Amino acid sequence: MLNKFIMEDHVKNALIEDLGYGDITTENLAEETDRLEGYLNTRSDGVLCGIDVFKTVYKLLSEDIKIDFHFKDGDTIQKGDCLATISGPAKELLIGERLSLNYIQRMSGIATETRKYQDAIAPYHAKIVDTRKTTPNFRMFEKYAVKTGGGALHRFNLSDCAMIKDNHIRLAGSITKAVEKLRQNLSHAHKIEVECDTLEQVIEALECGVDIIMLDNMSVENMKKAVQMINKTATIEASGNVNLSTVNEIASTGVDIISSSAIVAKAPTLDIALDM
Repeated sequence: MLNKFIMEDHVKNALIEDLGYGDITTENLAEETDRLEGYLNTRSDGVLCGIDVFKTVYKLLSEDIKIDFHFKDGDTIQKGDCLATISGPAKELLIGERLSLNYIQRMSGIATETRKYQDAIAPYHAKIVDTRKTTPNFRMFEKYAVKTGGGALHRFNLSDCAMIKDNHIRLAGSITKAVEKLRQNLSHAHKIEVECDTLEQVIEALECGVDIIMLDNMSVENMKKAVQMINKTATIEASGNVNLSTVNEIASTGVDIISSSAIVAKAPTLDIALDM
């Protein structure tokens, strides 16, 4: 998922943003011959994610930097673990410190939060998936982190899947009219999903033969009824009011996927430090 060329372009732009006209602290203190060794340590428990991005930051700064990771993406890590050792020119090590940590802390935080949600519904077949509520221009990394944490992925962007939401229904006049109009123009490779707030809308979506039905902010009782009505003729997604205290009960209704923005938008960064 982490396309090498896109990743390198993203890191280059991030370095440009961070460096400005140069690191006036480090470049005035470090001599060309100065070298450092560092230890990437975690100060909290979680799921590691973002190794390749971390390495890319330093690869772009200097080919003379050596990094040895002792864990891989997706591994469970515990407070006090040394995740990696790093050595090389002092100037480049210090310049890349904050940016490399920004990537790995953020991505590990999302992977950790996703793992909590997926573990919470372990007895059921449902999968936790993300949403498009992501950080602008950081979606590839956040989605990779969700996958690393054991979750599944929703659409990457607006061109992946036709999702008819409440405002689209108002625009078209009804679910039926929206589906009919879409089918006149969509590729055979695109699926159609409909957001349903009521059981009546579920019936209409079923009659249209859509691929995915989203049960949006429905009560658990109504979700159970909808699952019985759909009876495996469409993929069933649950959305709305999803958090760690509600997700298990939602999964118990028999839905296939549970989408939540919280695994990305509300995930805290994992406390990881680079000690030189």
